[in-house]
Parts: sequence; structure tokens; C-alpha cells
Amino acid sequence: MPNTESAKKRVRQGADRAARNRWRRTKVKDETKTFLKAIHDGDKSAAEKSLRALSGLLDRYSLTPTMHPNTAARRKSRLAKRLNKMTAGAKRA
Repeated sequence: MPNTESAKKRVRQGADRAARNRWRRTKVKDETKTFLKAIHDGDKSAAEKSLRALSGLLDRYSLTPTMHPNTAARRKSRLAKRLNKMTAGAKRA
């Protein structure tokens, strides 16, 4: 239990930051689910739109302590690979 005013403030700040980071991670997960649903449904335009929005979120949050830049880059790469795989499969069919 914090006793000093500065320790109490650190607890408040930590709770605020944790809530903010949780909210950001939830937003990324929700947008990822939207993208994956579009991929599963075979909706290329919705998948591209969702990937653009998701890439913007990942870029924005990689500049904060919420997510490491390499993590954001890895996720973007893997998702783009899935979109490219879907579009390549559609071209062949």
C-alpha cells in the first residue's frame, strides 16, 4: 500500500496507462477480427479497407509503449501476406 503522495500518484498513473494500453490492444484485436472475417468471407475490398485501417492503428500504437515497433511490423507483414495469398488464389481461379 503506497504511503507517500508520490507513490499514490504512481499507482494512479500506472492504472491509467494500463487501461489505455488495454483499450488500444482491444482495438487492434477487434480490427484484426474484422480483417480475418473479410478474408474468410472472400471479400477482397473489405479486407483491403480493413488492412489499411489496421495498419494505421499498428503504426500509431507502435510509437507508444503499448506495442513494440517490431511487433507491429510483424503483424502487418503476416496480415498482408494473408491478403496477398487470398488475391493470388482468386486470380488463379
